[in-house]
Amino acid sequence: MKLLRLSMAAGLIASVLLVPSGAVQAAVCTPAPATPKQQFRAMWVASVANIDWPSQTGLSVATQQAEFRSWLDLAVAKRMNAVVVQVRPTADAFWPSPFEPWSNWLTGSQGTNPGYDPMAFMVAEAHSRNLEFHAWFNPYRIANHDDPAQLVASHPARQNPSWRFAYGGKLYYNPGIPAVRDFVEDAMMDAVTRYDVDGVHFDDYFYPYPVSGQTIPDSATYATYGAGFSTVHDWRRNNVNLMVQEMGQRIHTAKPWVKFGISPFGIWRNASTDAAGSQTSGLQSYDAIYADSRKWVQQGWIDYINPQIYWHIGFSTADYATLIDWWAGVVAPTNVHLYVGQAAYRSGASGQDAAWQDPAELTDHLFYNRNRPEVKGDVFFSAKDIEANRIGAVNRMVTDHYSKPALVPAYGPGSAPAAPSITAATRVANGVSLTWSGSGTEFAVYRLTGAVDECSFADARNLIKTTRSKSYTDTTAAAGTTYTYYVTALDRLHYESPVSVGRVSAPGTGPFQVTIDGPTTASANWGSSSFSAQRFGVDYRFANPVAASDPAWFRTAIPSTGSYRVEVWYPANSGYNSAAPHVIVTSGGNQSVSVDQRVNGGQWRSLGTFTLAAGDYNVVGVSRWTSTTGYVIADAVRITKL
Repeated sequence: MKLLRLSMAAGLIASVLLVPSGAVQAAVCTPAPATPKQQFRAMWVASVANIDWPSQTGLSVATQQAEFRSWLDLAVAKRMNAVVVQVRPTADAFWPSPFEPWSNWLTGSQGTNPGYDPMAFMVAEAHSRNLEFHAWFNPYRIANHDDPAQLVASHPARQNPSWRFAYGGKLYYNPGIPAVRDFVEDAMMDAVTRYDVDGVHFDDYFYPYPVSGQTIPDSATYATYGAGFSTVHDWRRNNVNLMVQEMGQRIHTAKPWVKFGISPFGIWRNASTDAAGSQTSGLQSYDAIYADSRKWVQQGWIDYINPQIYWHIGFSTADYATLIDWWAGVVAPTNVHLYVGQAAYRSGASGQDAAWQDPAELTDHLFYNRNRPEVKGDVFFSAKDIEANRIGAVNRMVTDHYSKPALVPAYGPGSAPAAPSITAATRVANGVSLTWSGSGTEFAVYRLTGAVDECSFADARNLIKTTRSKSYTDTTAAAGTTYTYYVTALDRLHYESPVSVGRVSAPGTGPFQVTIDGPTTASANWGSSSFSAQRFGVDYRFANPVAASDPAWFRTAIPSTGSYRVEVWYPANSGYNSAAPHVIVTSGGNQSVSVDQRVNGGQWRSLGTFTLAAGDYNVVGVSRWTSTTGYVIADAVRITKL
C-alpha cells in the first residue's frame, strides 16, 4: 500500500496517519458521503470554435486574460480543484511552439502571435488558485475544414501533404504513418516539458467519427505499414494504441508527477457484440473510431480514464447507471482512476430529452456515483454551461455534493511531507489570520469548534481551504467563537501529511492585528502578478517607478489611537526596486520608509513603530516616486497594536 493511500471496505475508512502530531488514531471512521476528502472536480474549458475561451478571436491581451481569470474564479466558486484546458485544438498551439503555428482561435489568423504566452499565463493563474491545470490536446485533428490552402503556409500539414487526409469535410493527420505519430507526440511533449502542467488530457477524437458513404482514405498507408495485421481495423486500433502507450511513457519519463488521462466516448463495445462490453446499444468506439479504451486501462498506459457518459439515468440506448457500473468494473482491478465526464451542456437546454429538463438529473448522477467507490470524481462539459446554470441544475449539484472543498485524489509514487507547524492564528478585523511553516506543494487547512477525535480528519467536514501559500485569513470565522486550526501538507501527487499540532484562536484574545492582503486601491498603472512563489496570497501588484507618487493604498480600520507596529510582505527579486517608498499615515503626519525589495522577500519586514489615529482610512501606501530602477511591489501589510 502506498503511503497514506486509504483502505476502503464496506464504506469504512481506517487511517492511522492523518492525526494530530503526537497522537495515535486507532478508530475506524465512516466518512460522510456528502463531504469526501478526496474527489477530482473539474470542468473543460474548450478553445476550439471559441466555445469557452477566448469567447471570440482577436480580443486584446487584457480581455483574454480577464476572461480566463473569470473561468478560474468560477471553478473556485463551485469548489472545483482542477481545470482541463484545450491548448492544441486543431494542430496548432496556445504557446510559442517550435513545431506548430499559433492557434487561429486566439487571434483569428493562424500563426499570428497573440502578444503573450497564454500557456504560461494560464498555468500560473490556475496554480495561484490551487487549481490543477490539465493541458488538453487533440492529437490528429488538423482543421474543421478540408482545404489545406486555408492553413498558414508554414503549417506542417501543408509542408508534408502525405501526412494528412480529408474526411467528412475535415482534415486529419494520418495515424498510420510512424513519422506522424512521432511528430504529434513531439509537438505535445514540447508543452509538457516546458510548462508546469499537472496533467495531459486527450478527449474522444482519434480516427474520425464515421460519415455515411465515406471511407477513410488510408489504404495505401495500410499497404505500406500494415504487415502483420489481418484487417485494416486491427491495424488502425494498434496505431492509436501505440500513440497512447508511447505518450504515457514519454510523459512519465520527463515528469513522473504529471498525470495522463483520456476522455473517450462513453461506450467501448456493446455486450451484443462482445461479452466483455456493456449492456448498451450505441456507437462502439472500439469499432467506430478505433479507440480501445478498455485496453488502455488494463495495460496501465494511462493514469485516469474520463469516459463521456453523456446520457441520463434510464436512457434505453446507454443508461448512465449501467455505464457507471461497467466502467467501475473495468478500473477496479487496476490503479487507474475513474473520473466521469458529465453533460452539463444538456441540463435545461432546448431540444434535450425530458430527463434533462429535471433540475435533479445532474445531481442524481453524483448521488449514483456515491455507490461506486471506484468513481473518484467528475469533469463537466463545459465552462459556459457551468456558468449558465440552466434550471438551477449546476447550483443544485454543487449544494448537494460540493459543500466543502476536496483534495485531488492521491495517485502514483508520492511521498507525504512532514507535518507543518502553525506559527500564528491571530484574530484580525476580518477573521483569523493563519501562518505556518513546512514543506509541501500545497496545504490543507482544517477548522474545529470542539475537541479533536479520531475521525475529525476522515473526510472534508472540517476542511475549509486548500492553498499553495503558507498563510490564510479565515474570513468566515465568527467573532464570538473559539476555533482550533490544523494544517496538513501535500506533495505534488497529493499525498497528505499528518496534521499539525492544533492552534487555538479564542474570541477577543490577543492584541489587535490586521493583515491586508493586497492594496485596497491602486491606479491602472499597477499590474497584478502571481509570478513569484514568495508572494503573500494569490498575487501582488507591481508598477514602474516614476516622478509622481501614484501610491497603492492599504486601508483598514484602526480601533483606537495608539502605538502600532507596521510590517510589509513582498516577494524579492534582483529586478525589483532598491528603495521602494512606503508612506505611513501617522497621527502627526506622513512618514516615509524606503525598502530594498531586491532582498529579504517572502517574510514580514518591520517598517517600525508609529502612532496611528483611530478611524477607517488609508494607513500605508507604496509609492512609485523613486529615482531607483526596478518594479515597485505592493503585496501585503500587517498592523499590530502594541
